[in-house]
Amino acid sequence: MLRCVLFTLLALQAGAQQAVRLLDQAKIESRLKGFSRKNEEREAIVKQLFRESGCQDNQVSEQVVEPALPPNVICVLPGKTDGIILVGAHTDKVDAGDGVVDNWSGASLLPSLLYSIHGQKRRHTFIFVGFTGEEKGLLGSDFYARKLTPGQRTKIAGMVNLDTLGLGPTEVWASHADQPLLDALAHSARSLKLPVTVMNADDFGTADSESFAQFSIPRITIHSLTLDTLPVLHSSRDTIHAIQMADYYATYRLLAGYLAFLDSYLDAPAAPTSPKP
Repeated sequence: MLRCVLFTLLALQAGAQQAVRLLDQAKIESRLKGFSRKNEEREAIVKQLFRESGCQDNQVSEQVVEPALPPNVICVLPGKTDGIILVGAHTDKVDAGDGVVDNWSGASLLPSLLYSIHGQKRRHTFIFVGFTGEEKGLLGSDFYARKLTPGQRTKIAGMVNLDTLGLGPTEVWASHADQPLLDALAHSARSLKLPVTVMNADDFGTADSESFAQFSIPRITIHSLTLDTLPVLHSSRDTIHAIQMADYYATYRLLAGYLAFLDSYLDAPAAPTSPKP
């Protein structure tokens, strides 16, 4: 049985409060340790965890990107409106290391965040996606974004991307994030008294959030990289031992509160946009 605790998130409106379910740290750690070194098994594990976390059979699906790749795995939690908050993390790893940091730390957190959001009334529809093929050039997220119709894109109020968590306290790629999403993250961190600082990853590579930026969909990437921990990526050092569990759990708590706050804070975009050249 899933074990949880409750905390209170102060919403932006004066006096408004929401109770958000949290899994305890032991459960979060157990899911993190349940990684596989095989990409096809990682996708299957996320799909199973989605179901364990409350995603019904008619809410979970797979999206084939390329025959040689595992599919994107998707869970849709309907809300009162068709405005969408999209939460994503890539499931694949490179050959070196165990890929726990990059990016089982993000992928295995998706079902836990789904569990937290599933326990509350939602204005927005939440879509959680484990993206395939990020390490091969953002293949899964690019395919997902391009397959959306212009009308579907306008309904996405924000895309929250999780990549490389737990190396330390929560960081945000502010230079590649939209201001309303940044403002909401800062507000959530202050309300919950949890740390978040800016660490721009412009020189480190790219992330699945950029597949949505090309369509002017608001996006944000949350991570934990610093110049000191950067050498962990794509190396034999990427193992469970690189994770700072207290920091990782704090990131989960912040993200759960952040997603709940976004639900009351964001409105769906109003007009379609075309890809940038």
